[in-house]
Amino acid sequence: MSSEILSEVNGQVGVVRINRPAASNALNRAVMQRLTAALQRLDHDADVRCLLLLGDERTFATGPDVAEMAGASVVDVQQRHPLAAWSDIDKLRKPLVAAVAGYALGSGCELVLACDIVVAAETARFGQPEITLGIMPGAGGTQRLTRALGKARAMDLILTGRMITAREALALGLVSRVVPRESCDGEALALCRELCRRPPLALQLAKEAIRQAHEMSLSEGLAYERQLFTLLFGTDDQKEGMRAFLEKRPPVFAGR
Repeated sequence: MSSEILSEVNGQVGVVRINRPAASNALNRAVMQRLTAALQRLDHDADVRCLLLLGDERTFATGPDVAEMAGASVVDVQQRHPLAAWSDIDKLRKPLVAAVAGYALGSGCELVLACDIVVAAETARFGQPEITLGIMPGAGGTQRLTRALGKARAMDLILTGRMITAREALALGLVSRVVPRESCDGEALALCRELCRRPPLALQLAKEAIRQAHEMSLSEGLAYERQLFTLLFGTDDQKEGMRAFLEKRPPVFAGR
C-alpha cells in the first residue's frame, strides 16, 4: 500500500487515512484507486465491523488534481475512467464514517457525500469549487448534494463554488455532528466503536435500505424495507438482541 493511503485495524474498526499533505490530499486517479482498494479490503475483513476515513487537521481531501487533469482531452477522460473508483465506494457494505477537519473541497466534498456518517471539526470547510476551474462536479456532487440539500441550496453551492463552514453544513444536513477540532478523530473513532457493538448484519441491511430510499418510490421503498426487516428474523443476532432485552443485559452480537 502506498504511503499516500495509510490503513490499519484498530480493534474492530478499519481505519484509512489520506496522506498527501504536500498536495492538499488531492484525489487523483491513482490515489482514488488505492483508497478504494484499502476500503474494499477492510470491508471484506471478517474482523472489521466499521470503516473510518480520515484526512489531516488541515485538509480532509480536495480535488480534482488539477495538475493531472489540466491538459486532458475528452478522449483522455473517457479512456482513463478517472471516476470509476467511486462506484466501488457505493458498494461498501459496512458503515463508513468520515472525520473531517479542514478542507473538503471538490472531490473531497463528494467523498464526504459518499460516506454514511460525517463527524466534522469546527474548522472544517466544504465546497464544490469546480466551476471556478471551468468544469463541474463529476463524482456525484450534482446528484448527491441535490438529494441531501435540495435544488436551491445545491444550485447556490455548485454554481457559485463558495465554501461553507461546518456549522452551516450541519444546519443544511451535509454532516452529522460538529465537534472541537482537537477531538474530531477521537469522536469519530468512538462513534465507530459504538457501531461495532451493534448487530453487523442489521447495520448493513439498514444502510442499504436508507441508500435505496433515494432510488425508489415510497411504495417500493416500504416494500424493500419490509423485506429486509423480515430477513433479519433469520439471524442469530435478532434472537440475541431480543433475548438480551428481555433478560435486561447488554447484547453480544456475533454477526450471524
